[in-house]
Amino acid sequence: MNIVGELINASRKKIRDDIKDKNYDVIARVAKDQFENGADFIDVNAGIFVGHEADYMKWLIQTVQENVDAPCCIDTPDPQVLEEAIKVHKGTPMLNSISLEKDRYDKMIPILKGTDMKVIALCMSDTGMPYTREDRMKIADQLINNLVQNNVKLENIYVDPLVQPIGSGDNLGMEFLNTVEEIHGKYEGIHTVCGLSNISFGIPSRKFMNQSFMIMAITKGLDSAIMNPMDQQMMANIIAAETLAGKDPFCEKYMNAYREGMFEFK
Repeated sequence: MNIVGELINASRKKIRDDIKDKNYDVIARVAKDQFENGADFIDVNAGIFVGHEADYMKWLIQTVQENVDAPCCIDTPDPQVLEEAIKVHKGTPMLNSISLEKDRYDKMIPILKGTDMKVIALCMSDTGMPYTREDRMKIADQLINNLVQNNVKLENIYVDPLVQPIGSGDNLGMEFLNTVEEIHGKYEGIHTVCGLSNISFGIPSRKFMNQSFMIMAITKGLDSAIMNPMDQQMMANIIAAETLAGKDPFCEKYMNAYREGMFEFK
């Protein structure tokens, strides 16, 4: 499982002021904590600072990469901010994100074209949010083919079929899960990703619902998630689910996690 650590996001009240004040020690600590607990990418988002987003984004990237040996997931819909961010990023970043919404697509594709950047491809278009597997696949197919035609490698594409709150419709969980399965069956080497906690929006016991949904998604092929790697129970569930799904030869990761005390919850 590829984990995109979600905690350095200016929309989060707990960290907004630390980004605004450029509190180096706090941001460094949050980056380290996520990395040490399994994050493969560190998401950085400064979107609320209108007019100053590029400055904060560059500072975040530099702060993160001075403290952890991991690429950033540059979380912005603004192509100018993205271009500035790429200049200071060491190594190959991930872009969060591109979609089939014309304005967004037209601005992002020239930056991505022919690069080795990894990219989250949202199943969104100008027709609105898809609700069925069929609608998601129509967008996914077009977006994947467009990216490949623009020399983006299939293995660098992370399709996000969009998780929607289960409280909004009984079938929304399965529509997402079945889309994940179809994408992996159709495109060998591609990745799927999501902001999984959306599934529990508006209902109680959100962590329990999120963990259950993650296990189900892994059995369908989900191999990446934008999440909080500090959630020990979620991380433990991921390891167990991947072992049960045949993605952990000889239960090696599971046994290592057990030896490290990962299943001893506090």
